[in-house]
Amino acid sequence: MHENNLQFKGGNPGAVQYGNFINYYQFHSTEERINLLPKNIWNQMNPFVALDVGCNAGNLTMALKDFLKKYSSLEPSILAVDIDPLLINRANEHTSDGITFQCLDIMDVTKRDQTINKYLIQMKVEKFKVAFCFSTTMWIHLNYGDEGLENFLKYICSIAVVVVIEPQPWKCYKTAVKRMKQKKFVFPEFSKLKYRENVESVIEQVLNIDCNMVKLIESERTTWERKLLIFKQKLCNIS
Repeated sequence: MHENNLQFKGGNPGAVQYGNFINYYQFHSTEERINLLPKNIWNQMNPFVALDVGCNAGNLTMALKDFLKKYSSLEPSILAVDIDPLLINRANEHTSDGITFQCLDIMDVTKRDQTINKYLIQMKVEKFKVAFCFSTTMWIHLNYGDEGLENFLKYICSIAVVVVIEPQPWKCYKTAVKRMKQKKFVFPEFSKLKYRENVESVIEQVLNIDCNMVKLIESERTTWERKLLIFKQKLCNIS
């Protein structure tokens, strides 16, 4: 995957292959996501080491840090990763203590394992207490297919005690495909997908059955029809 293929120049700024929108948070506020998070489950997570997958320019990551610090009484450490180096450069311009922004394709197994394992060793923990995956599953699904989506979910569940997922509903897939057709680009796996209108329930099923997770919380939907699903490993304590 080449860096110069990550952004499609000109025309519709919503036409991107990997969800790496420029100025994304001008259209989807961080506050609405933060307001959906529960306030009473974070205190037990000590030490508080978190992962944010698909962090974009870091606005939500920084808001998460403030939220977690407020409701856990702990100083969280967050590894925030995104596939787009331009967005990571933006994030690093405004970063704060406790957040490490790094350019990473979470589906590149070799680089992913090197980056994640190095960070966990540095933090002296075996797993993240929580992994945040806000609006990332659709882009993995469109680019890597049903199997790629399953593999991503299983991997995230293997490295975190608690997983926060914000799946995109099927209508968002259709919008993304339509926008990219205007750029004469076709998502390579779209026509092969078997998980379609049922994609949200499939994600829950993979986490519950294949990953041995139990659902703690399902939020209301945001104004743009997204909801947060919070799962915890059945056999793990949060603390």
